[in-house]
Amino acid sequence: VQLQASGGGLVQAGVSLRLSCAASGRTTSNLIMGWFRQAPGKEREFLAAITWGGGMFDYADSVKGRFTISRDNTKSTTYLQMNILGPEDTAVYYCAARTGPLRSSMRYAYWGQGTQVTVSS
Repeated sequence: VQLQASGGGLVQAGVSLRLSCAASGRTTSNLIMGWFRQAPGKEREFLAAITWGGGMFDYADSVKGRFTISRDNTKSTTYLQMNILGPEDTAVYYCAARTGPLRSSMRYAYWGQGTQVTVSS
């Protein structure tokens, strides 16, 4: 499975941004798609996950209500809608994929290259 993340950029605080993750290769309907981020000097942080069919979601408490994960199966693309961005959201954002249950400690086997989001105050 190959993942290509896009949509990052330099934005001002308070705006919204939507990231995209296009999947290709041996994708299957049992994949779980996830979004993570890693800020400078910090560990990678889980943000959200969604089933391949798009019917079930899971969010980290830190972004619940502000970020929304969604899927477009016709395009094999997963999105992360991020609202009311602040400087604390500055990070490299990664999409990832794995099999298994939606809520699981299983490791993500496939990773995209990351897209930089920088939020200025």
